[in-house]
Amino acid sequence: MAEPELVSVRILDREFKVMCQPGERRGLMEAALFLDGQMREIRESGKLTSMEKIAVMCALNLADELVKLRQESADRREQVDQRLLDLAGRLDGTGSPPE
Repeated sequence: MAEPELVSVRILDREFKVMCQPGERRGLMEAALFLDGQMREIRESGKLTSMEKIAVMCALNLADELVKLRQESADRREQVDQRLLDLAGRLDGTGSPPE
């Protein structure tokens, strides 16, 4: 396995050095650009100016989005599982006839 490398990213005009595997560099850079954009939007709204408060608000926004996406994924998985059970029941002849 390749050795981790030190990568510099800029977020809100501040430089951060992060260790990552060479194959993860591109994803890290994309994540840093996305985070920078989200934090800039919050700062430009004018409601928050402290870097710490902007970071916390951004983290809360991203966590909320993640929780919603996880719930949507679980709901979809449940729907797919139910659909598969319905189809398997029809194939076995134990399910209800098609509508």
